Amino acid sequence: MLSYSDYVPVFKALSDETRLKIIDMLSGGEFCACELLSVFEISQPTLSYHMKILSESGLINSVRTGAWTRYSLKPERIDELKKFVDDLMVQPPNIVPEKRADCSI
Repeated sequence: MLSYSDYVPVFKALSDETRLKIIDMLSGGEFCACELLSVFEISQPTLSYHMKILSESGLINSVRTGAWTRYSLKPERIDELKKFVDDLMVQPPNIVPEKRADCSI
């Protein structure tokens, strides 16, 4: 299992509504930047900014073809993320205090 810090960029990438919508769209396959621009009411520089964050998080692949870039999800990274979240929710937790505090008043 990767460390918590390995997933910080992923959760930051997913913490934006537009990027979540882009991930949703890319779950349907590969799309050209021009197709993404036609769906989202954002400028090309704004799309580039979002795609850079998604790319740096490791969630997407990008392939330049001529003047445009085509984007797709990285299935192996998506699977890693799913496993990380599943592992995070199991009992017992990975992190526990040595002694539980008495918080009663």
